[in-house]
Amino acid sequence: MFAVDCRVHVYLKSALVWMLNIDHIKKPIAAEIDVFEEKFKTSMQSSVPLLDRITHYIVKRKGKQIRPMFVFFSASICGGINESTHRGAALVELLHTATLVHDDVVDNSYQRRGFFSINALWKNKIAVLVGDYLLSKGLLLSIDNGDFNLLKIVSEAVKQMSEGELLQIEKVRRMDISEAVYYEVIRQKTASLIASCCACGAASAGADDATVEKMRLFGENIGIAFQIKDDMFDFGTDDVGKPLGIDIKEKKVTLPLIYALNNSESSEKKRMINLVKNHNDDPKKIAEIISFVKQKGGLEYADTQMKTYTDAAFKILNTFPEGDARTGLEQLVRFTTERNK
Repeated sequence: MFAVDCRVHVYLKSALVWMLNIDHIKKPIAAEIDVFEEKFKTSMQSSVPLLDRITHYIVKRKGKQIRPMFVFFSASICGGINESTHRGAALVELLHTATLVHDDVVDNSYQRRGFFSINALWKNKIAVLVGDYLLSKGLLLSIDNGDFNLLKIVSEAVKQMSEGELLQIEKVRRMDISEAVYYEVIRQKTASLIASCCACGAASAGADDATVEKMRLFGENIGIAFQIKDDMFDFGTDDVGKPLGIDIKEKKVTLPLIYALNNSESSEKKRMINLVKNHNDDPKKIAEIISFVKQKGGLEYADTQMKTYTDAAFKILNTFPEGDARTGLEQLVRFTTERNK
């Protein structure tokens, strides 16, 4: 009982530090985020009562607003926040939320961030329609205001997210994911969205094409580093965070495992691939895979690669003038890559 209480205490303490950190980072743009939240809520309104109930539920369970923060800080460092910036942040959130609602249907997932998913509460048919509605609201928000450049940026990200998901599904079936394929999957699935946030912020502030591309590349490096960090949690980098072995259960071959397999004898490699393919629901076998990855230095290698992408992001960021916006982005980068959950 004492051990359980200690784990709960550690988790709560970690969560408190996490929230205090994000509030500190958000401070220079806190007023803008507050305005954004109201505008985002308004952007989802509908005359259909059922839709209003569901979108209200979505707004209530929104996360830490990391994506809008990237949009606002990127706009601030590239010229300043304006109405177009708010629409860009809302566009990113609308289209991203639409993809999450659809993903939960595809994955038969009934929880997201500790809350019931839309499909868990209102079933698949309604969830798909809600996702379509959010997508259309994002498109109309941009078209009605002539934000075609922002729409193009975010639409490209959504396209890449879909392609990345399909590429991963294809490779999972064959269990032939190389390191190069892994990077392509996470670049499309995760990094493309953060890249679009930074590019949207820059474009909304009136930055030239070269600067928009620079901010897009900055966000892409952050996104790749973020996903590598997330994948490391599966092998137990911390006592809190996501449960161990989730990726293994879903037969996802991530960077720590890829490195371990590539640095193993042929017989050992075949055995581990067999465990992932055919014994991924056995806790003892999952523990064996995790131990194998740790012994082969998979976590250390992944951490080194994550830092390489983080350094690349900082190198781009340091070409911009010092100030609150640059400091905010620096802190946001560290927050996303040094988190423990």
